[in-house]
Amino acid sequence: MDQLFRLAGGVERDPAVEAWFELQPPMLGGLAREWFDVLRACGPDVRELMHDGCPTACVGDAAFGYVNAFTSHVNVGFFLGARLKDPSGLLQGTGKRMRHVKLRPDNEIDREALAALVTAGYREVRRRL
Repeated sequence: MDQLFRLAGGVERDPAVEAWFELQPPMLGGLAREWFDVLRACGPDVRELMHDGCPTACVGDAAFGYVNAFTSHVNVGFFLGARLKDPSGLLQGTGKRMRHVKLRPDNEIDREALAALVTAGYREVRRRL
């Protein structure tokens, strides 16, 4: 069974996460914030912090998702993404555990499929706690 990735120090709303969004270019920062808000809304036990320079969402202290902004895209990542069912084929990556979805501001997003992945990522970590 996969080990959970534990991070101490998560809080309900981390000012450092908000500051990160403000430092991003508006188009990418807005897209990252939109999807981090979806991560935040998964449950009352969601906590957040900055990890490796990225806003990261946890179930208690167990990381389940993150966002990151690059030059022309945003990643929405899942710490146990390799375990998630992805019928729409959104997930990218070949790592043992992690996967991400790459979002570009000028491309259409399958919002329903991505929201389902977020929910599944949260539930998978919660189930393992």
